[in-house]
Amino acid sequence: MTNIVITGASGRMGRALIEAALEAEGASLSGATVRSSSTLVGADAGELVGQGHRSAPIQSNLDAFASSSPVVIDFTTIDATLDHLQWCVTQGVPCVIGTTGFSDAQEMMIAEAGATIPVVYAPNFSVGVNVVFDLLDRASRVFGDSVDIEVIEAHHRHKVDAPSGTALAMGRVVANALDRDLNQVAVYGREGQTGARPREQIGFATVRAGDVVGDHTVLFAAEGERVEITHKASSRRTFANGAVRAAIWASTQQPGLYSMRDVLGL
Repeated sequence: MTNIVITGASGRMGRALIEAALEAEGASLSGATVRSSSTLVGADAGELVGQGHRSAPIQSNLDAFASSSPVVIDFTTIDATLDHLQWCVTQGVPCVIGTTGFSDAQEMMIAEAGATIPVVYAPNFSVGVNVVFDLLDRASRVFGDSVDIEVIEAHHRHKVDAPSGTALAMGRVVANALDRDLNQVAVYGREGQTGARPREQIGFATVRAGDVVGDHTVLFAAEGERVEITHKASSRRTFANGAVRAAIWASTQQPGLYSMRDVLGL
């Protein structure tokens, strides 16, 4: 049985993760954390999500759960995630990271943690999205340089980073398949007299509105036809279920930096 601790219990994703951990076979929810100023400190995580008392306390820091040797699942903020990751390194326990928007230097810190503990770091924990990554690689290699490629993504109005981590990951899959450097060919929005579109560009378009959970489309457009590969999420539970699956998997792994593709054996 894998003991799991969820950070950021008060958020939308935190609650979805709590529900998923309580319902998953092979997992036991040890508890969750919130900021020290939160009124939820001392509450029970099961009661928070309407599943009754589960002896899974909500605490203000991870130290309260050190004795349970948990796997920590973190979908919080960049600074908080890095703090929680350092705690995992100190305790020698696995960490599953779904936070996005890290700089290259911060991603290097995550990679360095993988030398000490199992770290599963992914832009998206949906099984469907990770299948889409494989489809994008295949489509890119078949189309080659004969098409224009655009990545279109939409999320809820509260999302703080753009483009989404998933959109960027899709762009990297496409760029790698075409032997392009995404840093050199990516275009993030267009305005004014931009001129004709160079074929090698990979464009990104971002929508932020309402309560959209997450929509991603990669458009391959040629003369006379176009192919669209799309994933639409209607519930955060798809990400939460994948993250809990990753946590159970990570509990049996050696130290290393892993992706959701490793968890799924893709």
